[in-house]
Amino acid sequence: MIPILLVFLLALILFGAGFALHVLWWIALAVLVIWLLGFLFRGAGAGGSRGRWYRW
Repeated sequence: MIPILLVFLLALILFGAGFALHVLWWIALAVLVIWLLGFLFRGAGAGGSRGRWYRW
């Protein structure tokens, strides 16, 4: 009985970690796309040079 419960608990932990990692990969991909679009569509600065698209 105990080994079955341990295997079930391990499966739940691995499923949870896999789901969390899957979601984190999608978030990382979205941030990468936004970051690349920021470099492509940033405007020119006051001196004619291309400025940073972020504030910090």
